Amino acid sequence: KLIMQKKFRLEGLDCANCAAKIEKEVKALDGVTDVTVNARTAKMILDADDGKMEEIIKTAEIIIKKHESHVVMKKA
Repeated sequence: KLIMQKKFRLEGLDCANCAAKIEKEVKALDGVTDVTVNARTAKMILDADDGKMEEIIKTAEIIIKKHESHVVMKKA
């Protein structure tokens, strides 16, 4: 399977605790090999199975909204 890396800007993310929770939940998703969420830079780097990437991104957005409803996820 092909592992792809995608980078996102998480506009409005300023809570390190929330970033850690988001990272933990996204990392647990099927097909995710690695994820880093940085509250200081408001960036998320996602390494995941290319075949599941679209589904993973949609689920990641739901996870982000759950913890930080005002954060907007944009491709970096």
